[in-house]
Amino acid sequence: MNEKIGDILVGTVVRLYPRYAILLFDGGKTGLLHISELSNNYIRNFTALVQVGNIYKVKVIDIDEENDSMRVSVKQLTDAERHRNLPKEHIGEDEVDFSALQTHLSEWINDENQEVNMEGIKLDLGHLVTKIDIASYQEKVNEIHKMIHEGTGLGSDFLGWVDWPENYDQEEFARIQEDAKYVREHFDVLVVCGIGGSYLGARAAIEAIRGLGPAKKPEILYLGQTLDPDYIADTIDYLKTKHFAVNVISKSGTTTETSVAFRLLKDLLEKQLGKEGARKAIYATTDKENGALLTLAKKEGYARYVLPANIGGRFSVLTAVGLFPIAVAGIDIVSMLNGAADARHDFSEPSLEKNAAYRYAVVRHHLYEKEGKTAEFLVTYAPSQVQLGEWWKQLFGESEGKDGKGLLPASVTFTTDLHSMGQFIQDGKKTFFETTIRVNKSRRLLTVGKDEENLDGLNFLAGKDLSEIQQKAFEGTVEAHTVTGRNDNLILEVEEMDGYHLGYLFYFFMKACAMSAYLNGVNPFNQPGVEVYKKNMFHLLGKPGY
Repeated sequence: MNEKIGDILVGTVVRLYPRYAILLFDGGKTGLLHISELSNNYIRNFTALVQVGNIYKVKVIDIDEENDSMRVSVKQLTDAERHRNLPKEHIGEDEVDFSALQTHLSEWINDENQEVNMEGIKLDLGHLVTKIDIASYQEKVNEIHKMIHEGTGLGSDFLGWVDWPENYDQEEFARIQEDAKYVREHFDVLVVCGIGGSYLGARAAIEAIRGLGPAKKPEILYLGQTLDPDYIADTIDYLKTKHFAVNVISKSGTTTETSVAFRLLKDLLEKQLGKEGARKAIYATTDKENGALLTLAKKEGYARYVLPANIGGRFSVLTAVGLFPIAVAGIDIVSMLNGAADARHDFSEPSLEKNAAYRYAVVRHHLYEKEGKTAEFLVTYAPSQVQLGEWWKQLFGESEGKDGKGLLPASVTFTTDLHSMGQFIQDGKKTFFETTIRVNKSRRLLTVGKDEENLDGLNFLAGKDLSEIQQKAFEGTVEAHTVTGRNDNLILEVEEMDGYHLGYLFYFFMKACAMSAYLNGVNPFNQPGVEVYKKNMFHLLGKPGY
């Protein structure tokens, strides 16, 4: 390599990741531009600023002779180097040079001392009926925050998710993108075969972002989360006429529901494609070093991804467990990790004035511990967000429901459930509170028309978009439940349900869950109660040793 440290080069962005970009230089050399080398300030949303095709002037700061590549920096350029003329052959109409970059930076860079939690999510506590002195919990929150970040609390072996948005496996991430593209181009259906955290996060993201309209390609189906013979048989029958791939997800490879379904799927694939063809249609996500699924995947030559040993299933949505099927569905996983990385930054300090995740945890703990609330309703306003509620229920239910403690996590979808559960929520026993997710921007616009006869009396809505009508339903419901019904309501406001904001929301809930469980004095990361039914079932089925 002729280049040396300190050289000034001009390169084009040819590949983009959540926290870094790959630049291509003359002669085929490549360089890595990390987010930390773009500016001295904090950058929120790297991929909205840096795009494939952008051209940057950079300084070489490290050289990897073996791989013929470099690490490069924009921020380490001196003023003189920044303004030095670029070689003519690099200048074009679409060039994004340093001055253009500076113009855009003002839109995306936040000073480290700026108020946080304003872009990914807004926590509105203005609809609480109960008065809570949140600041009085600061000392306890400081103590728990230190436990989480130093790994000194119960279950500390499973805190890998805390820094995952920064420390994810970059090589695996690239393979996920490539394999997902292959599946999209060569298969009609992807079957996600897993249970609990092995599928709920992916399903929540896919449905929340893609919606529930007519089947989109590739179609995403789910098996391995039930033992119901009718559901399984119907799904297998449907797949007999489809060209499908399978993503089997299990840390151990011995989870009963998942293993039974995978046996059936593997058998069907081998009948359809032959053994060799089936190998190319199966993608296994499992433990890196141990387990029955790892052994099988190695033996058969399946593509493999890792479920990190230090991340439990319900905290794994931002790992390959969730990212591969989400990417197959055509969702931007770069933006999703970007959102999670920004959330990690925003929630990295314990201040209850700034940390929305900890404020949420403190409020729900106070309502449980001091006000005697026994349940929390997660409220969404779209059928496509039902599975987000299911993911949330597992996260909090499995993390907090132990040692005779914990809020019951329940979920409802408005306005649908206002015609059923709405009566109880409005007038029933006040043993619960609500946490409402409000998404400001809809994916689609649809306007109500005018009817000359107006037999339904709805012409007062003519010309209004459905999103406006739903907004008024939301406002009216919050007022009814808080002012008349005297129910505490926390509002989580999200700008839109896309990869970035959902990645941010996932991390928000995970960080809040860890804090909340530790406030209750329980281990957030184990699930001893889940094993009881398994032991009983194995005994009744005659499994050796049970």
